[in-house]
Amino acid sequence: MGRVFEKRKHKMFARFDRMAKQFTKLGKEIAIAVKQGGDNPDNNPRLRTAIQNAKGVNMPKDRVEAAIKRATSKGEGNFEEIRYEGYGPHAVAILVETATDNGTRTVANVRMHFNKCGGSVGKTGSLDFVFTRKGVFAFDKAGLAAWDLEELELELIDHGLEDLAVDDELVYLYTAFTDFGTMQKALEELKLEAKSAELQYIPSTYVDLDEEQAKDVLDLIDRLEGDDDVQNVYHNLR
Repeated sequence: MGRVFEKRKHKMFARFDRMAKQFTKLGKEIAIAVKQGGDNPDNNPRLRTAIQNAKGVNMPKDRVEAAIKRATSKGEGNFEEIRYEGYGPHAVAILVETATDNGTRTVANVRMHFNKCGGSVGKTGSLDFVFTRKGVFAFDKAGLAAWDLEELELELIDHGLEDLAVDDELVYLYTAFTDFGTMQKALEELKLEAKSAELQYIPSTYVDLDEEQAKDVLDLIDRLEGDDDVQNVYHNLR
């Protein structure tokens, strides 16, 4: 009984830890959006998207409002968005997005994570041939129940839809980076609310590794994702 309880407790704490990190990440995204475009989501598409994403992970409304209020205060510092690119173990390409109020600390930590796991940080732009930045909109299947997906695909092609993919729980819409805003507006006009709407780096080529080699890479990804300054980690490990 005690061992079962410990396992359940571990899973519970792990879930809370993931949730806390999600909320921290979204809080930074809200702050950046407010600093760039003001605190009115009606006039600030990036803030509107950040609030929508916060809702998608059940971030409490009072936390969202508190993040907006903090961002408008004079005492709140600015977060700088910095991207790092490099290779992890076994030549896996890794791209790291950060939001930081101390770039010196962040670059030192990112380099440390790569070095400790047998990787190395390269120059910005060195992975442009591996990753393409795309808009990715994710929907719960239930949220699109009124639509035939083929009809939805045809409806959205003129608004920049490049691909539509489905898994067990979600429907994904992909656009070019430059069409993200156009697609967002089209979905709003159709009154379709995405669970998340993000700009992501999608790999064009992948690396296949055995289980032991993959663990080496995943250890690095875990370290990076656990860093408080890191917002997103992308890789081309299949």
